[in-house]
Amino acid sequence: MRDFRDAKVMAQTLRESLTTRTVTITHSESLELVSRMLGIADWNTLSALLEVDRRPAAGRAAVSPAGRERTDAGRYPAVPIRDFVPFPMAVFPLFIGREKTKAALHTAFKTGREVVLAIQKDAGIVEPGPQDVHEIGLLGQLVELEQNEDGSLRIVVEGRRRVAIRRFVADMDSYQADVEDAGEGPVVEATELVQSTLERFERYAAANDIRMPKGWPSPEHARDPGRIADVIAMHVALPLKDRQGLLATLDPVARLQHVHDLLGSPSIPMSPAFEATRRRAMASATQRNHRYATLEHLLLALIDDADASAVLRACNADLAALKVDLLGFLGSERENLFVEPGTEARPSPAFRRVGHRAQLNVRELRRAAVTGANVLVGMFPETRSPAAQLLDKQGVSAGQAADVVAHSGGTSA
Repeated sequence: MRDFRDAKVMAQTLRESLTTRTVTITHSESLELVSRMLGIADWNTLSALLEVDRRPAAGRAAVSPAGRERTDAGRYPAVPIRDFVPFPMAVFPLFIGREKTKAALHTAFKTGREVVLAIQKDAGIVEPGPQDVHEIGLLGQLVELEQNEDGSLRIVVEGRRRVAIRRFVADMDSYQADVEDAGEGPVVEATELVQSTLERFERYAAANDIRMPKGWPSPEHARDPGRIADVIAMHVALPLKDRQGLLATLDPVARLQHVHDLLGSPSIPMSPAFEATRRRAMASATQRNHRYATLEHLLLALIDDADASAVLRACNADLAALKVDLLGFLGSERENLFVEPGTEARPSPAFRRVGHRAQLNVRELRRAAVTGANVLVGMFPETRSPAAQLLDKQGVSAGQAADVVAHSGGTSA
């Protein structure tokens, strides 16, 4: 197999073969099945591994402006990121709009596809300087790059390892960074702490409908407390400062201990009003024989949620028009959504992500429970979703909604 396109052909062949036997699966499901057939946890990981493997060995080393091959230490194209803290070994998408960042990415694709992910201290800063990024960042490998119709870029990055940013260069046409190895040290045994943390995470995952790859952690990972900590950190809803704190904790055992303590903190409950709203969203998807409860099902339910509808009205949204648009969207026939009647719908990944953001919003505001208003705020980062686009059509912005929620009262009864 040469690259991810071959894997996609395999997935298409599998799908067509099953269709002839009256077994229907979606394109995304076929990709996941091919990944598991090859012993890989998911499609994102498989495509990343194939992309890395097909590059010639000589192309994996970046070249400095002077033409000298460099080692792991040195200057790399840099990507300052906001509202997100990545971890090693994860594969994740990023949306890029800043011109200097786009220039850095194009440079990376011409060299070794390696970039430094520099986490901003303040997400509101449009043109970050050396003082605006944290010292500990992440060296990543570019897997995919796509240009969107609006000129922005969508990239997929595989996190590699922590690096110490010694100099962040912002006074050039593209962002660059001089880095050194962060020096995490050797893997040490912490069997009891690993076991206790895994038990806590299993309870957390069950409560938040998080599906981990079958067989995780592998025996190799179970002996690496730092790796366990990083994987869990990517799945747990945490404030950015806590996530950056974990990224900056170089001692693997200390990092796992921090994760263990965070998992032991009291969970934030849903308000009774939002519990009812969530049930309506799930029931709406099930009644339509949809495979997943999506953000559109959730937003439709939030129109009748007292907390969320109050925020929408404060932002001058036309709730009747929004409801018509959502019903029209959900009523359109989309083959990939339908399942056999009576099958319970499952929350989509975006549905779960919004729930995690709502918990973060509640923590930041120091409120008692998650309401529909917090969930509404959590929708706006899903900019590619029809739900977020319909909110934009109503003139409702993330800043408006967050401001209303921050100055509103607490939990509905």
